[in-house]
Amino acid sequence: MFKLDKFCVRLGFAAFIAISAQLSFAQSGSAKFPGIGRVATPAEVAAWDIDVRPDFKGLPKGSGSVEKGQVIWEAKCASCHGTFGESNEIFTPIAGGTTADDVKTGRVASLKDMKQPQRTTLMKVPTVSTLWDYIYRAMPWNAPRSLTPDDTYALVAFILSLGEIVPDDYVLSDKNIADVKMPNRNGMTRKHGFWNVKDKPDVNGNSCMHNCVPFVQIGSTLPDFARNAHENIAEQNRLYGPYRGADTTKPPIKQLPGASGEGLAHAADTHAASSKGPAALFKNENCSACHAPNAKLVGPSITDISKKYDGQSGALDKLMAKVKAGGSGVWGSIPMPPQTQLSDEDRKTLVSWMLSGGK
Repeated sequence: MFKLDKFCVRLGFAAFIAISAQLSFAQSGSAKFPGIGRVATPAEVAAWDIDVRPDFKGLPKGSGSVEKGQVIWEAKCASCHGTFGESNEIFTPIAGGTTADDVKTGRVASLKDMKQPQRTTLMKVPTVSTLWDYIYRAMPWNAPRSLTPDDTYALVAFILSLGEIVPDDYVLSDKNIADVKMPNRNGMTRKHGFWNVKDKPDVNGNSCMHNCVPFVQIGSTLPDFARNAHENIAEQNRLYGPYRGADTTKPPIKQLPGASGEGLAHAADTHAASSKGPAALFKNENCSACHAPNAKLVGPSITDISKKYDGQSGALDKLMAKVKAGGSGVWGSIPMPPQTQLSDEDRKTLVSWMLSGGK
C-alpha cells in the first residue's frame, strides 16, 4: 500500500510539473502581448497540427482495407460522390479517366484529350498524401474531423481501388502508403497559369516588389474562350469583394472597375435586371445549388416539396421558420444551412413560390 501511495504521489507531482510548465510557457508568451490572448500550449498546437505532407510527415499510424472503406463510403460518401465515385450530380467525379499505363508512366494521358468529359480527382492529384490529408481534415462535408485515421486509410484504399491503382484486397497503412503510385505523380507542374494565353501562362511569379506605386489599375481580362465558362458571373452570389462581377455574356467593358468605382454600374445594372421575381431570388441566393425543379439534388426538388405540403395548413409558416433556422432529418441527413441573411419578405416570397411548385 505504501509503495502504491508513493507511486501516485510521484505521478501526481510529475503531472503538476508538466501542467505548470505549460502554463508558465503560455503566460510568458502573453506577457509580450498584454491584452491579446496568450501563446498556445504545445497540446493545443498538436491538436491542430494534423496536416500530412507529400513526404508523409505528420501521417498518423494506422491501416484500413478496401473492404472496410467500401462500407464507410456507402454510409458517408456515396450520397454526394456516387456508389463508385463517378457521380457528377453534386460534386465532380473522384474516379475515372485513368488507365494502367497511366499508373506505370505517372502521367494521365486523358488530361490532354479535349474529348474527356470530366477531369476526376484521380486524374489530377499527384500525391496520395494530398488525398489522405483532405479526407481526414474535411470529410464528410457535414461532419468534418469525424473520421479516425483507420477510417481514412480505408477510404483512401477504396478510392485507389476504384481507379485500379491498388487491388481489391489491399490494406493501406502508414507502412506501405509510400509505395502507392498515383497515375499523375509525374504530371504536376509549377510553370503554368490558370489559363493559357498565346502559349504563355496568364500569371507568373516574377513580382518586382520594389518601387511599388500606391495604386495599380486592374488590367486583366478573361480569354474569350473562357469568359463565360462558369456562366454569367454578374448573376452569381458573391459574398465578398467590392462588386458583383462583370457580365461575362458580353464583351469586356472598356474600363474595368478601379479605385474610384468606375465600371461598377455595368455589373450592378446586370444584376438588378436579373433579380426580379421569386425565380431570380431563388437563383441569386444559391438555392439552386441544392434544389432542382424536378429532381433530387442535395436536397429535395421543388416539385417534391410542393407535393409533400400540398393542402397542409400552416405549411408556409413552418417552412419559413425552417429556412431561417436550417436543419435536417425530414429529407435526409444532409443539413440545410440557416438562411438568416433573408428578410421575412424574401423568405415568404421564396417559400410561397416553392409551395406552388415554382409557378
